[in-house]
Amino acid sequence: MSFRIQPAAPARPNRCQLFGPGSRPAIFEKMAGSAADVINLDLEDSVAPSDKDSARRNVIDAIGNIDWGTKTLSVRINGLDTPYWYRDVVELLENASERLDQIMIPKVGNAADVYAVDALVTAIETAKGRKKKIAFEVIIESAAGIAHVEEIAASSPRLEAMSLGAADFAASMGMQTTGIGGTQENYYMLREGAQYWSDPWHWAQAAIVAACRTHGVMPVDGPFGDFSDDEGFRAQARRSATLGMVGKWAIHPKQVALSNEVFTPSAEAVAEAREILAAMEEAKAKGEGATVYKGRLVDIASIKQAEVIVRQSEMIAG
Repeated sequence: MSFRIQPAAPARPNRCQLFGPGSRPAIFEKMAGSAADVINLDLEDSVAPSDKDSARRNVIDAIGNIDWGTKTLSVRINGLDTPYWYRDVVELLENASERLDQIMIPKVGNAADVYAVDALVTAIETAKGRKKKIAFEVIIESAAGIAHVEEIAASSPRLEAMSLGAADFAASMGMQTTGIGGTQENYYMLREGAQYWSDPWHWAQAAIVAACRTHGVMPVDGPFGDFSDDEGFRAQARRSATLGMVGKWAIHPKQVALSNEVFTPSAEAVAEAREILAAMEEAKAKGEGATVYKGRLVDIASIKQAEVIVRQSEMIAG
């Protein structure tokens, strides 16, 4: 391993990010009462241009007047290619209470995009004397974003999380699909006449995970569009968790429980991880660097893998 130590990502639960349009304040209380770890109040894609101003006012009011408990409270601003984003930032930070934790920046294509928002946020925080420093989450939604994913991951000390936005990403890449995540019907291989479906999102997810883990940022899987397909959601979420992502978006309330289920280590997984750690402690006491656990070899690398599961379980429980 490099002598440059890989920084740890923020230690906060991020199993599920529940989205709701800022133009629908009637649902905010329900969102606050949900089991999602992160609430994303949206000013971007789910809000019509004619509703941008009122949605912004709704969100500012809700930040200070609704009990969000211990959830991470985030607002997705509009993209930097629109005339709305700077007013989102200015009005949020000049008028919203300090309960706001995070701003989500959509369609980030390079580090300069993050720098632009960072500069504006820093100026307003200083001018207004805001004590809480706003965190950032960015969404990779374009060919440029995935091409520059590592520079984006290193772009700001405010950056805590990075998500994959499958729909806009697919459009930017020219992918022939209208699906949002999941299996794509025409993305398959043939063997002896049988079809085998592979994962068209895998490489982009892996690139995001690698960049995030290099720079101490949480990698998050984005939306799964078919909220009637529970098993499809679970399948994609499990692939994402196996790759190293910490959570997933919920675009419908029913997806919250599914996401929490997948990204919470099971009691069996935690028990096994603790047993591996105990077995390795015994091996170390004997001066051995490896041992056998349930018929398979475990060594120093196994400790690191087991510690990830135990730490995640303890963080969620805490």
